[in-house]
Amino acid sequence: MSLYEILNRIDDCRDTVIEWQKQLVSIKALGPENGGEGEYEKAKYVKSLLQEIGFDEITQIDAPDDRVPSGVRPNLLATLTGKDQQRTLWILAHMDVVPEGDLKHWHSDPFTLKVDGDKLIGRGVEDNHQGLVSGLLAVKALREAGAASNMNVGLAIVADEETGSRYGLEYVLKHHKEMFRENDLIIVPDAGDPQGETIEVAEKSILWIRFIVKGKQCHASTPQFGVNAHRAAAHLAVELDKLYELFPAKDDLYDTPTSTFEPTKKESNVPNINTIPAEDIFYLDCRILPHYSLDDVQKKIREIADKIAGQFNVEIAMSYPQREEAAPPTPPDAPVVRLLAEAIRKVNQKEAKIIGIGGGTVAAFFRRAGLPAVVWSTLEDTCHQPNEISLISSTLSDAKVLTAACLF
Repeated sequence: MSLYEILNRIDDCRDTVIEWQKQLVSIKALGPENGGEGEYEKAKYVKSLLQEIGFDEITQIDAPDDRVPSGVRPNLLATLTGKDQQRTLWILAHMDVVPEGDLKHWHSDPFTLKVDGDKLIGRGVEDNHQGLVSGLLAVKALREAGAASNMNVGLAIVADEETGSRYGLEYVLKHHKEMFRENDLIIVPDAGDPQGETIEVAEKSILWIRFIVKGKQCHASTPQFGVNAHRAAAHLAVELDKLYELFPAKDDLYDTPTSTFEPTKKESNVPNINTIPAEDIFYLDCRILPHYSLDDVQKKIREIADKIAGQFNVEIAMSYPQREEAAPPTPPDAPVVRLLAEAIRKVNQKEAKIIGIGGGTVAAFFRRAGLPAVVWSTLEDTCHQPNEISLISSTLSDAKVLTAACLF
């Protein structure tokens, strides 16, 4: 059976996509940090699909977590034997989702799949059910066609991606790195663009900072008796714009070519209008090009904070909810990049674009472990939003690309 005959079989899988997504959406796989019970029930369903499709080997790796009823966060590694048994083409997806958020912004139940023509709507349909379903469909097509892939094919279905991966890929690589080899090819369909053209090979460093500005509370009508922490925090937020001038490097590989330093979340201070707050708390989200060390950035930020503290007679404490140095990039000419680019060219008649991004993905865990990985998918980019959308056509198209990659 030719490549195109195999790919044409995938076009008949619309109903399969809907059924799998229907079941996946209905299983509310939230981490305990988000008030959920973990991925155990979803893993049982996914494992049943892996068995139904006919993978040669299925391994479940349970990360202990006493915060969830099952006591574990399951991770599934399933492999299909290929011609070259010394290499595996891995496709990684995650089972957990983010909370639905404010229900008033949803037009339907977030955990009941809604089908609207080509659109599937529900929490998790894009992030990351689409990647999971496209990987499953690729192996299903190979199995039903009786086609042998050029190398082993593996699906890594992990937990805890949305809240740090401590119980997901990080745990798997720490305790079972032998499942992955240096010459393996790894594709993570968990970010992309609506055209399916961008292959992500690099990520920026991530630095999140929590600023606690402390002054002295008093009545707003007599500010001379207090120290306004809110005013000092506001000046600090503006002064931090100087980071763009202090770290001006530009790299056109990255989708946003410069480092970014943006004030984001702000915690509430006083409940009433006529009180000057003694404390004000806000956050800065920094996505920093690998050209700079996080130590140097933190030092400059501390200097700016100390200047504001002296100017407004406040104390400023800093903590770091997240601090991740950029992982080594995957070389733009790595075998997995060339393979995926060729599959995109053959299936979609498009030339892939090699990029870096500011967001963090689980590909960074692979890269730090010396395993080149790429991130790619055809997405509408509605993840974490109300009325999250996945296109059936994109799922089928991605499955075709992944199937072609298995056969080249």
